Amino acid sequence: MSTLYEGNTLGDVVLYQEPNYSPGAVTVGTAADLEPGTVLGKITATGKYIRSVRTATDGSENAVAVLTRQADAAAADVASVALLRHARVRRGGLVFDASYSTEAFRDAAIASLAGAGIVAE
Repeated sequence: MSTLYEGNTLGDVVLYQEPNYSPGAVTVGTAADLEPGTVLGKITATGKYIRSVRTATDGSENAVAVLTRQADAAAADVASVALLRHARVRRGGLVFDASYSTEAFRDAAIASLAGAGIVAE
C-alpha cells in the first residue's frame, strides 16, 4: 500500500488571524508550485510575491508574508491569499526556501516577518 502525503493545511500554519484584516489577495509570480505556509517575499519591481530566497536581490529576500493556500505557479502567475499583517503563525508550519539553511537564517526571516506584524511561535 502506498503512503499518501497531505502537505500543509491552514491549521498547520495559522495560530491566529483577524479574518477581515490579516489575509490579503496577492499575485504569486511564476516560479514554482507553493504550499500553504510558504514564506513569501515581494518583488520590488512587479509587486508580485514569490518564495522568499535569502540570497535574492529583487526584494524577495525580505520575508513579508505567509501563503495560506496552495498556489500552482510553476507555469503562470496565480491569484492567491497570504497573511500580510497582524497574525500569529506556527514556526514549525512555515516552509522556507533551501537558502534559509541554518537556524540563524530562519531566525532572520522570522524577524523580518515580525516587522510585517506576523509573529511566529
